[in-house]
Amino acid sequence: MKSNNLRAVDNHELPLARRADDAELPMALVVKQSTLCGAVALCVQVSGLDDKEVYLSLGIDAGHWTRIMKGDAHFPLNKLNDLMNLCGNEAPLAWLANSRGYELKLLKSEAERRVEVEHNARMKAEDENRLLRSLLMSKSA
Repeated sequence: MKSNNLRAVDNHELPLARRADDAELPMALVVKQSTLCGAVALCVQVSGLDDKEVYLSLGIDAGHWTRIMKGDAHFPLNKLNDLMNLCGNEAPLAWLANSRGYELKLLKSEAERRVEVEHNARMKAEDENRLLRSLLMSKSA
């Protein structure tokens, strides 16, 4: 039996490259999912992408994708990061962390921390400059 996997190269098509915009997903909605496959389905649903856009972009067979969405097959874990990047949300990761009793927290890189420190210092200096200017103006008046 021939696979239903519609590879872009075999069909002389360009692969789908549309990526969903990042979406805020309420944690209450994520924790309502009873399985990781449910969280994967939620991830795709919230993205607004068609199933075909997702499974073709991830290189998953159409039949296997249908079974995943029904809960009869497992999502390939090595494609989980690609799925979340494509769909613009972290529903499967949030579900998994919550199911193990953890909470997600975005880690900042060293560069991001330095930028934040510099930004805070600049804002403080600007506030102090405004205060000094207003004091000088009030004394000269």
